[in-house]
Amino acid sequence: MELMLLLFIFVLAGFLGFELIAKVPSQLHTPLMSGSNAISGITIVGALLAAGADDGSTLTTVLGTTAVALATINVIGGYLVTDRMLAMFKKRKVAKKEEGSQ
Repeated sequence: MELMLLLFIFVLAGFLGFELIAKVPSQLHTPLMSGSNAISGITIVGALLAAGADDGSTLTTVLGTTAVALATINVIGGYLVTDRMLAMFKKRKVAKKEEGSQ
C-alpha cells in the first residue's frame, strides 16, 4: 500500500510540474532555470549523504554514487543552458570603422 501511495505522489508531482512549466512565459524561463539549478545543488547534498551511508550495503554505495554523478551532470548542464540563454540577451558589439584610415 505504501508503494502505491508513493507512486501516486510521484505521478501527481510529474503532472503538476509539467502544467506549471508549460504555463511559464518565455521571459521567466531564465530565472526559473537558475532557481532549478539551486534546487539541484541540494540534490547533490542528499546524494552525497546516500553515497556515504555506512550501512554495509554495496547497493547503497553504488546507487548513491550514481545519484551524485547524475545530479552533478544536471547542475552543470543547467548552468550551461542558463549561460547560453543569458548570452542571447547581450548586445553584440559592432566594430567601428575608423573614418579616413584608408
